[in-house]
Amino acid sequence: MGRLREFDEDKAIERAIDCFWEHGYEATSVRDLAAQMGIGGASLYNAYGSKRALFAAALERYADRTSRQRIARLEASGRPREAIRTFFAEIIDRSLADRPRRGCLFVNSALDVAPHDAELGRLVASYLDEVRAFFQRCIASAQAAGEIPRRLDATETSRHLLGVLVGLRVLARARVDRETLEAIARPALRLLDAPLRAKTQ
Repeated sequence: MGRLREFDEDKAIERAIDCFWEHGYEATSVRDLAAQMGIGGASLYNAYGSKRALFAAALERYADRTSRQRIARLEASGRPREAIRTFFAEIIDRSLADRPRRGCLFVNSALDVAPHDAELGRLVASYLDEVRAFFQRCIASAQAAGEIPRRLDATETSRHLLGVLVGLRVLARARVDRETLEAIARPALRLLDAPLRAKTQ
């Protein structure tokens, strides 16, 4: 029989996300989490087992309501090349609207957690790879539709786009302006506009 939940788990996990997001995994104590979630320490341990397990649950919820929702919506548009462009445009808008400059929980965790905890590092990397795989699928679909040249390596380009995306999210926390962020993204997105055929001499 599962453990009885004596609190609103949806609200509690959202508050845990905010706590980890604000302070980072290492600097967040179980006491901090319990206070933010409005539950006792014993209830936290009974429900999740450990701070690590709660962090994993928080990352899963964060993925569902951010990157996964965005990816599903953009892929449903049926315009793969524009889906990548829109993804970057929305991320830039989101970064500039982020007044506390909290950044992306995945990217923050890649810097804060991954170097010190291999297991959580692999978990964070797997979420980032979902975004890379989205880029790769879009590139492959656009190539099949004749919108992007087939000579462009979809796997290599998707990795490049992910690297640019992570860089944008890090730089945006330093209060970088829109012009700078768009200038960083522009050369990467220009790859998607490469001529379909080489010019003849």
